[in-house]
Amino acid sequence: MRAIIVDDEVANIENLAALLNKHCPGVAVVASATNNADAAALMQLHQPDLLLLDIQLKDDTGFNLLRMLPQKTFEIIFVTAFDQYGVQAIKFAALDYLLKPIDIDELIAAINKADIKSRDKHQNQQLDFLLANIRKEDKQPLKIALPQQKEIRYVPVTDIIRCEADNVYTFFYLQNGERILVSKSLKEFAGLLEPNGFFRAHQTHLVNVTAIKSWLKEDGGTLQLNNGDKIPVSRPNRDRLKTVLAGLSV
Repeated sequence: MRAIIVDDEVANIENLAALLNKHCPGVAVVASATNNADAAALMQLHQPDLLLLDIQLKDDTGFNLLRMLPQKTFEIIFVTAFDQYGVQAIKFAALDYLLKPIDIDELIAAINKADIKSRDKHQNQQLDFLLANIRKEDKQPLKIALPQQKEIRYVPVTDIIRCEADNVYTFFYLQNGERILVSKSLKEFAGLLEPNGFFRAHQTHLVNVTAIKSWLKEDGGTLQLNNGDKIPVSRPNRDRLKTVLAGLSV
């Protein structure tokens, strides 16, 4: 894969290039830039397979670079020093990012995933989805990208009734009765969805609070949902559930 690195610190570029040279021999760094203007010109010139992009670039952002590029037929790995602004949007778009200092295993895993995806040259819809989510002013229902084997589904969060863990996989149950299997753990999705109206009722269950019909006290506590599903509530979560349900009744 031919790659371009964009970071406002030359030392960071050199460090990442050295890591790639040592641990990812299939990646050739063809150019680098410390600002968006130079980066945009280099992207047009080299047409790389992969962009390694710092989120924060002095007084600018890597997102603005993406807006400058008319064609996005490359894969991307974001790089950031902080779990900060923009990272949640990146997660909702199911894109990869690395935190500085870079972990070698995470770098290798991200590169391997990008390598597989880069073999199918096409407009990167995940980047379009990311930029749309960043631009919008909460006028549209928030969507989440759910990668499947042959496609990526973009599902409004409000359409999700519940999520259920199955080892390292997660099943999504939708309002229309559809069930979607995603090869990521429930823990990853809980971190994204809990701030957006979801409740972790049990180790293996994450529930949209608007889908809760009643709390049955049988068997120590069970949630009955609008679609008829019954979800167990673990003992440590019962007090927190009372607070959540009290908020719904206000």
